[in-house]
Amino acid sequence: MGNEQSAQSYDETFSATEDYRGTLPDIQNSAEHAIHGADVSVAQVGSSNFRLPLRVRGDEGDPHMVEVGVTGTVSLKAGDKGINMSRVMRTFYQFKDEVFTLELLEDVLERFQKLLGEDHAYLQMHFAYPLLKPSLRSGLEGFQYYDVAFQAEFGPERFRKYLQLNYVYSSACPCSSSLVEHAREQRNVHGISHSQRSTAQVTVEVTPDAVLTIEGLRDHCLNALKTETQVMVRREDEQAFAELNGAYQIFVEDAVRLLYKELDADPRILDFKAVCSHLESLHSHDAVAIVCKGVDGGMTGGYPDFRNLVR
Repeated sequence: MGNEQSAQSYDETFSATEDYRGTLPDIQNSAEHAIHGADVSVAQVGSSNFRLPLRVRGDEGDPHMVEVGVTGTVSLKAGDKGINMSRVMRTFYQFKDEVFTLELLEDVLERFQKLLGEDHAYLQMHFAYPLLKPSLRSGLEGFQYYDVAFQAEFGPERFRKYLQLNYVYSSACPCSSSLVEHAREQRNVHGISHSQRSTAQVTVEVTPDAVLTIEGLRDHCLNALKTETQVMVRREDEQAFAELNGAYQIFVEDAVRLLYKELDADPRILDFKAVCSHLESLHSHDAVAIVCKGVDGGMTGGYPDFRNLVR
């Protein structure tokens, strides 16, 4: 083109041919462009939070159509400058018409790994999953939405799959309840014990040959922590919920231990971590606790950002 002035316009009629594509510069894979910084391996590199509608299979009935945010990454060997980022999304889109389960992620990751030529591949899908929840006494029902994540990693040794669910419940304070009773008995004074909306974030590693559905993990949470928040409520339901809170008063330490007992009894669960946060109505801070199964080399109670559990 020499020193000719470039056209400052967009040509809507232009179409890129295969020959033209062959002339396009590929900086990522060019030997002329060296690695910047230390030539070391990179744990994960890829694309985060690209969104699309997908069907997710439940326990029964038609699959749920949900909006999914996807993060796909691979490891990067020392000596490799980088990856073709668009291949992560393009590979995932080959599965867009599938009905997703946790198990399908193995096929997706195997294709990631082969196409990008790296040792390890990782995938996370996060979405809000709706389930109908009946009221306690009125016979009404409404949709409860659960924040869910499918997580998986694929490497030379094995495929590992994880299911994460955020479960929102009410925690009634046993100490506050006893103090209210004391005031009533000793001084004939009426008081209201405090309770608060609370969140349990439960992450489980499912054994390779087993299936644990979202509904199954939700049921584990409900069995351990009976006071899940309600959707459709009439007066009789509100009264029932007050009675339910009175029957199951718990500290945050109780909450994680109840979850431990429930999850540890399921042979499909290889490892787990439960993080609970009680958003105190008494204090201007929250009460938090973490428990892990205790598997060698497994999940740990490392310092999480508890603020993510504010609901």
